[in-house]
Amino acid sequence: MAKLFNLKILTPEREFFDGDVEAVTLNAPDGSVTILADHTPFIMPVDVGVIKTKIDGAWSQAVNSEGFMEVHHQGVIVFVQTCERPDEIDVRRAEEALRRAEEKLRQKQSMNEYKQSKLDLSRAMARLRITKTPGE
Repeated sequence: MAKLFNLKILTPEREFFDGDVEAVTLNAPDGSVTILADHTPFIMPVDVGVIKTKIDGAWSQAVNSEGFMEVHHQGVIVFVQTCERPDEIDVRRAEEALRRAEEKLRQKQSMNEYKQSKLDLSRAMARLRITKTPGE
């Protein structure tokens, strides 16, 4: 039997998840990171992407925005701006957000506007990708 640890995924609006898991995988600035029980404590930034959780041998997925993760001896806490399950995503709205972000990137912008447009594009792409990919 796999060793479990507590995972909390928090957004400013809600507690997205709080429970025991076998593993959690998410995107970091330098690649994908998987955490298992008894991992060394650390804090790291989280990139826009997919959070995968393994419970009872089965993986489930949710799309997340930027944030950070704290791994400590009592478990893992992930703080992100947004987190959504595939069935919570409005595909048409995500497609419109993708088109708006792509159009903004074509326009001349300040560096801050450019970074925001890239972030908007990443979020829209992640939301659409998770709606088209079945859970692992």
